Amino acid sequence: MTTTNEPTQLRARRSCLAVPGSSQKFIDKARDLNADQVFLDLEDACAPLAKPGARKTIVEALNEGGWGEKIRVVRVNDWTTEWTYRDVTEVVEGAGANLDAIMLPKVQTAEQVVALDLLLTQIEKAMGHEVGKIGIEAQIENALGLINVNAIATASPRVETIIFGPADFMASINMKSLVVGEQPPGYDVGDAYHHILMSILMAARAHDKQAIDGPYLQIRDVDGFRRVADRSAALGFDGKWVLHPGQIDAANETYSPRQEDYDHAENILDAYEWYTSEAGGKRGAAMIGDEMIDEASRKMALVIAGKGRAAGMQRTDRWSPPEE
Repeated sequence: MTTTNEPTQLRARRSCLAVPGSSQKFIDKARDLNADQVFLDLEDACAPLAKPGARKTIVEALNEGGWGEKIRVVRVNDWTTEWTYRDVTEVVEGAGANLDAIMLPKVQTAEQVVALDLLLTQIEKAMGHEVGKIGIEAQIENALGLINVNAIATASPRVETIIFGPADFMASINMKSLVVGEQPPGYDVGDAYHHILMSILMAARAHDKQAIDGPYLQIRDVDGFRRVADRSAALGFDGKWVLHPGQIDAANETYSPRQEDYDHAENILDAYEWYTSEAGGKRGAAMIGDEMIDEASRKMALVIAGKGRAAGMQRTDRWSPPEE
């Protein structure tokens, strides 16, 4: 396999809004919210008796449109349940042309992703849809899933994101806490989630996938949301689930570069391009202000600039070549 050092330009998923698939009211409201992604949920947010009706509600909502530039995702039930097959077939047969990805929860092995890929391919062929257009978002929610996360990330070219599911994960490892995402009592040094987050991030980055942090359940505590989101954003995560409209702006801000960092990244790219050109003296290293820049600087700047561009940021400062 050939690898490159260039980051892949992906669509922004700073804020991934969870919406119960059985609630027409919440679905209608979600269309007008400023989330990068909306996922209509057939799993935990949808009671067992409501799932058949929710599938039909979701199909109608996707086909009605009005989602703007949002990424449209449906979370189905996991493969250990009796609902998964009908979730996928009814939603994709009914609204596959208006669906961007299927989110698969509680992924434990690569084979579970392969099974979803095969089912999606069969439906796409049967319905005359473009094969491979619908992506897969894999949610890691227990110890076995984390151990297999690298294989899960490479199980299908459809895989677009690897998602941390904190609540189920905390239960699966017997973590001593009832507050999702917060440090467990007694853990007073470091971050109890660091290994989990970094394992997901490494698998994602090694294979050009996006890494998404899970929800913060104290929906009215926006300061707490920011504090927890800052942790994964600092590592390099692309976004986080939001469960309430009040969390959306905080997520969009946290997972976007600061304006000064975005401007600086774009200026590094402009300066490096000029200095390595004929006009700039074909230099491998140069100065921009008091900072030396080289090829490594360019790669780092590409990451920040890419996140800013995906977020729709505009430059407020522009570098100019030095006058002769």
